[in-house]
Amino acid sequence: MDERLTALREAMGKVLPDVDGGIGLKRGPAGSIAPYLFQKERPEELADLALWPKYPVPDTLRIIQKAHPQAKLAVVCRGCEERGIVEMAKHAQVNLKNVTLIGLECIPDEAAFCRCAQPYTVHASVTVGERIEGVPDPVTDEFAARSQAEKLAFWKEQFLRCIKCYGCRNICPQCFCNVCALEDEKWVSTGWLPMPLPPMYHLVRAMHMAAKCVACRECEETCPAGIPMAIQYRLIARDVKEMFGYETGASLDQKPPQLLVLAEGEFERTGLPK
Repeated sequence: MDERLTALREAMGKVLPDVDGGIGLKRGPAGSIAPYLFQKERPEELADLALWPKYPVPDTLRIIQKAHPQAKLAVVCRGCEERGIVEMAKHAQVNLKNVTLIGLECIPDEAAFCRCAQPYTVHASVTVGERIEGVPDPVTDEFAARSQAEKLAFWKEQFLRCIKCYGCRNICPQCFCNVCALEDEKWVSTGWLPMPLPPMYHLVRAMHMAAKCVACRECEETCPAGIPMAIQYRLIARDVKEMFGYETGASLDQKPPQLLVLAEGEFERTGLPK
């Protein structure tokens, strides 16, 4: 058995008596795996706690907290999921005061699969596994080196395959607007495939992902057309870091650029030119 799995079950077992429930992955019938709320009254269920595949755990936490705002919860999270939870807390989507983070550090194969620059947690109360360094992202780096004309041609070809299934929007833990602009006919026309140019669906999504994408790659994994959307979101994240000095989900205290009040001195504080 994977040593991390044994350690994770032990960690969850120690935390459960002090919380109302613990969110993690559970192996079900026929080998199916899905998010599950473990409870101290049924400790035997921890035998079915699982490590993989990765699911959007932050959104599971948000849904449970919305229904039970006073509940004390533990949640197993990888580096990207922890970043997602931190970012959601800044946008008042989750309440970290009632949450115990159990960090699950990724192994090299998992980090390589996601091309992850930070496959570890930094805010967790308990961590499981060995911390490893991030890995390069040759896919994004190669694309960034292309000319503007080559980039435009690439995205035109990619977006022609889009079927507007909204899978990337639905799976993303950072898409939590009460009213979604992607469902507004003014921005995204309905009844048209392939998508007319300019591809407003993807342009609007890209704008909304600025300073919010945590590089979990859930959008790419769920896309039936295989569109490598993480490339554009990661490049936007690089621009946000350069312009604002902001890394999504890195700090519990630093405000996202969208939430800054442009008072006197605010531009100087964020590193922007006056």
